[in-house]
Amino acid sequence: MTTFDPHTCGPQIAELLLPERLNELGPGRANQSARERLESLRPHDLAAVPPGRDLQLAEACCAGLWLYHDFLDQSHEISQGIETATGSYWHGIMHRREPDAGNAKYWFRRVGLHLVFSELAEQAAALAREDHASEASLARGFASGEWDPFRFIDLCEKVRGTGSPNELLCRRIAQAEWRLLFDYCWNEG
Repeated sequence: MTTFDPHTCGPQIAELLLPERLNELGPGRANQSARERLESLRPHDLAAVPPGRDLQLAEACCAGLWLYHDFLDQSHEISQGIETATGSYWHGIMHRREPDAGNAKYWFRRVGLHLVFSELAEQAAALAREDHASEASLARGFASGEWDPFRFIDLCEKVRGTGSPNELLCRRIAQAEWRLLFDYCWNEG
């Protein structure tokens, strides 16, 4: 299982990622203390570290950072302009959290099979196995070895706001998803 280390992204990004947040499945409350730092981020600056970074993936990193701090509108503004599977992925996550399940599913259909799905399936299954408080049927659903973003959207719809162990598990899986997608954008760019 891959371990995400914010320090590998440099001090400017690590400062935005630490301390670690466990986001709500819904929109959450915008972290106003991060707004100024987020507003100062420019994809062109991120594309320069390391030199030659793909500008669209740098933009995707920005969309992900805004989303991480619960600024859904700002994330949406960026992700809807990235016409790649990865841009659609960030866009889909934003709509899942909005919550707008139908729109989230539309964007996940545009994603297709993303490169992070395999690792995400493994991490989701591992999180479900180690979580003894959630329903056994929920854990079995993640044991298939394949990531199903549509099933996850439906599950988030079902458990959002319940305060249940199932909701906590879904939040942890969504956190793993965010890390994997951000790490992909940062390292593949």
